[in-house]
Amino acid sequence: MGDTNLWGPATGVGSLPGGDAREAAKTVTGSFEDFPFLAELPARGPGADMIGRTIGMLVDLYAHVEPSGWRISDRPGRDTKRARSWLGEDLDALEEFTQGYEGPLKVQAVGPWTLAAALELRGGEAALGDAGACRDLAGSLAEGLRAHLAELRKRVPGARPVLQLDEPSLTAVLRGHVRTASGYRTHRAVDRQVVESALREVMAVHDGPVVVHSCAPDVPFALLRRAGAAGISFDFSLLTERDEEPIGEAVEAGTRLFAGVVPSTDTALSDPGGSVMGVRTLWRRLGLNPGTLAESVVVTPSCGLAGASPAYARAALAHCVRAARSLADNPE
Repeated sequence: MGDTNLWGPATGVGSLPGGDAREAAKTVTGSFEDFPFLAELPARGPGADMIGRTIGMLVDLYAHVEPSGWRISDRPGRDTKRARSWLGEDLDALEEFTQGYEGPLKVQAVGPWTLAAALELRGGEAALGDAGACRDLAGSLAEGLRAHLAELRKRVPGARPVLQLDEPSLTAVLRGHVRTASGYRTHRAVDRQVVESALREVMAVHDGPVVVHSCAPDVPFALLRRAGAAGISFDFSLLTERDEEPIGEAVEAGTRLFAGVVPSTDTALSDPGGSVMGVRTLWRRLGLNPGTLAESVVVTPSCGLAGASPAYARAALAHCVRAARSLADNPE
């Protein structure tokens, strides 16, 4: 994994503000010449949100929107069709702005456990409470992602796809903190082996690198590495001392850290060097070689930018690129 052109120095997490696919593709490809990504625009409505978009990719599994969220249906309805049509629009726009591009290109989808925590079965409870439903969901997601990656390769032949699985609910699933529909109880914690094997099954559909993203605290670094993640994307500001040892082990094993150091909602941005100061400090504390910093770290915003103003979102993406350059130029 020492091949630096598997990854660019900086990229985005996934979501952007607004609803114009061409504008988003233009912003992304203009900001990240070395590592663009397929933007998600949740402001368009249900089906453009990360859960709805991923449901649109599932094979032989359908869902529709209820007031409580997404719920399993018997056949594809309006909501699923809308999700697919928006994804098609986004791919069209990306294809237009990546003519002749060669290099890493990231696409995002919700991972099996966050999906199981969010998707309701017919009775209104999350699929998470039903082991069989979780297995079916992981299998359907794997098939859908295989098709999605094939489509991406067809549209951008020079791209080397990087698959990002969004798993913000993963820690809650492992700890038994996901609430039931009534809100009075929580679903039982899912066994770590079961969690790991479903993640491994979904990651196995891609022969390129897979990154797992979570902007929740206590990201399970070791579990994700065992499941096959080549990169782990997280909100750098949420790290605690407890995370340091697993991060050190991850870096030494060649795992790429997608360090979310640039705030994802409007704020005054410090100088780019200041944004990555924490990363340099962590390296020193872990006794890692500063020379490996630039090849071990990809700089990103702390989470998706859907809640930002369009002007701030553009500034934040440009800031990620400058911060990555500062890391490469002055690792100490």
